[in-house]
Amino acid sequence: MDWTTGLTIAVSVLLAFAGYLATYAYNLRLAQRKDRLERVNKQLSNLYGPLYALVSSSQACWKAFRTRYRPGVPFWSTEPPPTDEEAAAWRLWIVEVFMPINVAMADVITQNADLLDEPEVPPVLLDICAHVKGYQPIIKRWEAGDFSENSSVINFPRGRIEEFAFKEFSRLKKEQSALLGHDT
Repeated sequence: MDWTTGLTIAVSVLLAFAGYLATYAYNLRLAQRKDRLERVNKQLSNLYGPLYALVSSSQACWKAFRTRYRPGVPFWSTEPPPTDEEAAAWRLWIVEVFMPINVAMADVITQNADLLDEPEVPPVLLDICAHVKGYQPIIKRWEAGDFSENSSVINFPRGRIEEFAFKEFSRLKKEQSALLGHDT
C-alpha cells in the first residue's frame, strides 16, 4: 500500500471519528436541554407556579381586607384600638382566608424544596413556614375563647415573598421559553 492510499484511509477514519464526536456532542447537548426543560417545567408546575398564585391571591385578599377594616392605620394600633367587630373580623379572616392560603404556601414549599435552585431554603420561605406554625397556638386559643393574642410571633414576610415569588416565576418562565425556542 502506498502512502496516498494510507493517507486516504487515515483521513476517512479521522473524518468518521470526527463525525461520531460531533453527533455524540450534539446528542449530549439535546439530552441536557431536554433534562433542563423537564426540571424547569417541574419547578414551575410544582413549586414556583403554585407559590406565585397563592402569594398573588393572598396579596389581593389582604388588600381587600385592609380596605374594608382599619385602612391607613396599623390594625392592632392602640390609637384608636380595633373595635370588637374589627377584632372579630380579623380572627374570621385569619382563620377562613389567610391561614388556608398560608398553609397551602407552606405545604408547597416543604413538599417541593428539592426543586429550589439555591443550596439552602431562602429565609423568606422559612419565614412563611414559621409564620404558619406561629399562628397555630394563637388559633387554638381563639377556639378556647382566649383572645388575648392576635398575631403570630413571626410576621408574614409581606413584600419580600411577593418579590421572591414574582422574580423566580418570571426567571423560570423566561428560561422555559428559551429552552422551547420561543425567545427572540
